[in-house]
Order: sequence, then C-alpha cells, then structure tokens
Amino acid sequence: MANDWAPLTRQERIATLDVLRGLALLGIALMNVEWFSLPLVARVDGIDPAASGIDLWLDAAIYVLVSGKFWVLFSLLFGMGFAVMRARAQAAGRAFVPFYLRRTAGLLAIGLVHACLIWAGDILVSYALAAFVLLACLQRIAPARLWLWGAGLYYSVVVLLGLMALTVALAGGADADPAGQAMQVALRDREVAAYSAGSYAAATLFRIRFLLDSLGDMLFFLPMALGVFLFGAWLVGSGAMSGAGDATAHSRLFRGFVRAAAPAGLALTLAGVAIDPAPDLASDLDAAALLAMTLQAAGAPLLSLGYLGWVVLAMRRDGRWLRMLAPAGRMALSLYLMQSLIGTWVFYGYGLGLWGEVGRGAQVAGVLAVFAAQLVIAHLWMARFRFGPVEWLWRGLSYRALPPLRRPASSPDVIS
Repeated sequence: MANDWAPLTRQERIATLDVLRGLALLGIALMNVEWFSLPLVARVDGIDPAASGIDLWLDAAIYVLVSGKFWVLFSLLFGMGFAVMRARAQAAGRAFVPFYLRRTAGLLAIGLVHACLIWAGDILVSYALAAFVLLACLQRIAPARLWLWGAGLYYSVVVLLGLMALTVALAGGADADPAGQAMQVALRDREVAAYSAGSYAAATLFRIRFLLDSLGDMLFFLPMALGVFLFGAWLVGSGAMSGAGDATAHSRLFRGFVRAAAPAGLALTLAGVAIDPAPDLASDLDAAALLAMTLQAAGAPLLSLGYLGWVVLAMRRDGRWLRMLAPAGRMALSLYLMQSLIGTWVFYGYGLGLWGEVGRGAQVAGVLAVFAAQLVIAHLWMARFRFGPVEWLWRGLSYRALPPLRRPASSPDVIS
C-alpha cells in the first residue's frame, strides 16, 4: 500500500489525472442527460418540482452532488494539462506558444463542430476561448499567485451574482417584462419543436442560432472557467500534482480539500436548495433564485476540490478499483462527443424521439449503462491504440502531422 505522504511519481501522476478525467466524464454525463430532453433556452436549474419517488431523490442528489461540480473538475484538469505540457516544452527547449495556439485552435474547431452539428450544450468552445486568455495570464502572473488569481476570477462572478440578488431584493423584485417573457416563451417553443420533432437540418439551424445567441452568456462563464484553469495550473506548478516539493504539505492540502473544502461546498449548495430548490431565471429576475444560484456557484468548486482530493488520496493508497476509469480518461474527448451523439439520437426527433418522455431514474440508468459500455470500449481501444480517435485528430492539428495511432508492442501512455 502506498504512503499518503510520499511524493507522486510521474506514472502515478499520469494515472491519477486519467482517473480524474474518467470520473469527470461520468459526472458530466449525469448532468448533461437531463438537458438532452429539455430546452436549453429555459435556463431553469435545480430539482424538478414535478418529480416524485426515485426520480425526485435522484434529481436532488445529482443537483446537489453533480451539477456544476464536474465541469469545474474538468476545468481543473484542463489547467493541469496546460501546466504539464508547458513544463515539458520548457524542459525540452521547445517553443510552446505556437504549439499551444494550434492546439487551442484545434479544440475550438472541434467544439464548433460539436455545438453546431451535434449538441448545443457544448462546453468546448468556451474552453477554447478561455484557453487563449490562459496563455496570456500564465506569461504575466507569478506561479505562486496563480491560485489567488484563479479564485479571484471565479468568485468575482459569484460576488456579481450575489450583488444582483441583493439589488433585486432591495428593489422589492424586478419589474415584469411581458415582451421579454413572450420572446423567451416563443424561443423555447421553437427549440422544443426543432429538437423533439424536427429534422436534422432544423435542429442544426437552431443549434447555430443558439450558439450565436449564447455568446453574451460567455461573458459570465469565461472568467469562471479561466479562474479554475489557473487554479489547476497552480496545483501542478506548486508541486501538489507534479510530485515536486514538500510531499507532506501536499498531502495535507489534499486532506484539507476532503475535510474542509468539500463540507463547506456541500453546506453552501444545501443552503441554496433551501432558499430555492428550482431557480428559474427565464421569467422575471427573482432575488431568491439569484441567491440560490449564487450559493450553488460558490459551493461548486469547493466540492470539486473535495472530489479531487479524495481521488488523489485513494490513488496513493492503492486505488485499484479506481484505475478502471483510466482508459476512459485517456480518451475523454472522444467519449464526451460519443455521449452527445447517443443522447441526441435517443431524445431528438431525428432519432428515437424520446424528448420529454424519460424520467430521471431511467435517465440515470441509461447513463450508467452507456458509461459501462464506454469503459469496455476504452479498455479495448487503448490496449491497441495510443490515442482516442478525436484525440489523435486533435494531436495531428496541434503538431501539424498525424502521429502513429496504433500502439507498439510496448508503449507508454501519452499525455495528449
């Protein structure tokens, strides 16, 4: 059994990052499955008040423990991956900036294909846009201050949400906007028609419109994503996730994530649920809904750090049962896109057409079945190939040449 206080070796670090990506992939699927059969323009979050029985309990558990937490975990991993690649390029004396710009442009291209042709709930476009800014930040911010800038960027948006809630509360509520409400209802009806019964062409046209209409919303999301990227980069630069520095201090940090950050994040999330279990910003601005969303956003990264710390400590002890997630983590981008293909095929009118007909319990069962199949696929694929298929293409775009795909007889894992 590994020593909790021992530094991470390179292989342990790679395996831990892969496991975390695999876990995040499952969390993202549990969160996204609901939105494959709900209008994205509705902007209603929380626990479905119409649910009952097992559907209600699962909906509540996912909202409290999953929603908003696993995109943060993925973002932490994105920042870590950036820091690892940058350090390797510097150690080898290679130019990093041109490679990184090509890599980020490749991610943006993949995200645009996903958002326009597969599913409008894409996060890759936002990641790519934030990643361009990340490069500029890391060239100007001292490594020891990355965590401070990261937390500041993320929580500046949380504070803004809180101030909006306070303003609305002091004003006694926001004035009704009948024209805006009517426009929102009409847009939601068009989305439901396009996805639930429309052709692939109709759905694609709506996806493109949704992407263009949601560019303004990215002004809120991009600082949050960038902040989490910076914190993830700090975890590597500080040695906590790279095996350098004081191993005892790093272990205490991860234990602090589990014992302090996670309970605080859970408390904030539950407080938000107590104030408004189903915040709805599609209608008039409501102080309770804004405050609930503020608390949810404040608690999300703390719970995510708790999950991160738990996985790191478990992997140091043994983590044998967690390691089965590693192959999925090595091809997480391919599997993420596969989940979108499956989800839209199951729920959209040009597929099985089950929009709005699948309860939360059946959704979760479906996600677990699909993820189990993806684990099998990942184990079989990664035993024969060095990269997932989309990762291979992305790497080719980054290096301007497609690398060998098939795995040699003895080949180490590659950080893509």
